Amino acid sequence: MIVGVPTEVKLDEYRVGLRLVGVELLARGGHTVLIQSGAGVGAGFTDDEYDAAGAEIVPSADDIWSRGELIVKVKEPQPQEIAMIQPGQAIFTYFHFASDKDLTVACLQSECIALTYETLTDSHGRLPLLTPMSEIAGKLSIQEGADYLENPHGGRGVLLGGVPGVEPGHVLILGAGVVGSWAARIAAGMGADVVVLDINVDRLRELEESMPANVNTVYSDPHSIREHLPWADLIVGAVLIAGAKSPHLISRDDLARMKPGSVIVDVAVDQGGCVETTRMTTHSDPVYTVDGVLHYCVGNMPGAVARTATLGLTNATLPWILKLAEHGPDRLAQIDPTFATAVNMTRGMLTNQPVADAHSLEFEPLAV
Repeated sequence: MIVGVPTEVKLDEYRVGLRLVGVELLARGGHTVLIQSGAGVGAGFTDDEYDAAGAEIVPSADDIWSRGELIVKVKEPQPQEIAMIQPGQAIFTYFHFASDKDLTVACLQSECIALTYETLTDSHGRLPLLTPMSEIAGKLSIQEGADYLENPHGGRGVLLGGVPGVEPGHVLILGAGVVGSWAARIAAGMGADVVVLDINVDRLRELEESMPANVNTVYSDPHSIREHLPWADLIVGAVLIAGAKSPHLISRDDLARMKPGSVIVDVAVDQGGCVETTRMTTHSDPVYTVDGVLHYCVGNMPGAVARTATLGLTNATLPWILKLAEHGPDRLAQIDPTFATAVNMTRGMLTNQPVADAHSLEFEPLAV
């Protein structure tokens, strides 16, 4: 199989879809690996290193999209990339279709095979290809939130850890999954008072048993959220419904309950965000203010730490890339029900029910 790895063109995206060992293993298996020149620079991998590992370095994205049978990326295809997709071409990446109808319709019209990292579900119901980036985003949410709480950024001037004689900052985390639990650990380690809200009582019980004493858990409902908004200096939106659009847990009107200069970091922005006033931002222009509340809504947070993120992501994706190159997407979906959960569309058919529901599009179950 011909595997193509283009340079990511989304603004401020520095990760790459395949690291050196992946090239070596694919080449050893008899596959051709095309790497666009410069694709790995942001993550610390040079063209010479890819060449030595067995890749063919090509000068342009057109070389990748015109020749590649399997395209391995990090972020969803941008408009200029969608124009180059070949019918029946398999694309393995993060798509987050539920938050973007235009992207969904354009990919359907391209007749590609869209294989999404974020919906591949293992036999235990976990999301192994989303988990490493969720871990990074959870950690970064506190790092970035703490930064934007500082006065020079327009924040209310709160140090999360406080100092002797001064109470620490207050961190409210919506969601106790991977993002939320790592956010809670980092915030607690900085000395903040932390409250985690979730509707899964068993998960809250697990956190109560494993987290330090400055982390408390509360069952999530509209009343408990509203009660904590005036308390919070930093809110982390960490809600995830796999493959589906995130529900809005904080409305525009709710912002009036919050302190001026407080900060919202909505990690759920890739799936539409869990705050009504969320809109996608970039690392170059990461924040905006609504009703006195700073919003940090960067859609590719792990892209800021591209070396760490690329290694974490490819640790998880490489075994699947090797299987895809060996069997092809159609055969792999037939022999492995786990992989079938990654197939969101194939040759003009939308095979993911939550995405179809989000955009009122026709759903066709995958034939396996």
